[in-house]
Amino acid sequence: MLLPEPSADDLRQLQDHLSAMPPVAAMGIRVARYEDGALFLQAPLAANVNDKDNAFGGSLASLMTLAGWGWVSLQLRMAGIGADVYVADSQLRYLKPVYETLQADAAPALPAERDAFLATLRQRGRARLGLAGQVRLASGEIAATFAGRFVAIAKG
Repeated sequence: MLLPEPSADDLRQLQDHLSAMPPVAAMGIRVARYEDGALFLQAPLAANVNDKDNAFGGSLASLMTLAGWGWVSLQLRMAGIGADVYVADSQLRYLKPVYETLQADAAPALPAERDAFLATLRQRGRARLGLAGQVRLASGEIAATFAGRFVAIAKG
């Protein structure tokens, strides 16, 4: 299934929303791109480093979670639906240390469920969707993985 692509304005609005959150701003998180149905975020290592001079695990978790949250938020914006988005639960795996710019992406675990998610939200005012994310090294190797469920609750 081919998912709709957000506009440059959609991505700019998402960046503005992310940057308005103090912890996200402190991490230096930036929307990198949206490609092949996935949202890509990045953050500088210098703002997310631990005592071992590699990426702090909490920063990796936050970046993957925000990539999922951002993906859902973009879909709602493109569909013209006002809703609040929450992470319901998640599972993380840390596979390799990260000594470079943090790069995470997220997309639906089952892309075909996007339309059912939006339809359920319109009908019931509440819906959930599973997303998968990862942190990739510049080499292409996967450093961390994320599996989570996000809930959207219609406003008003």
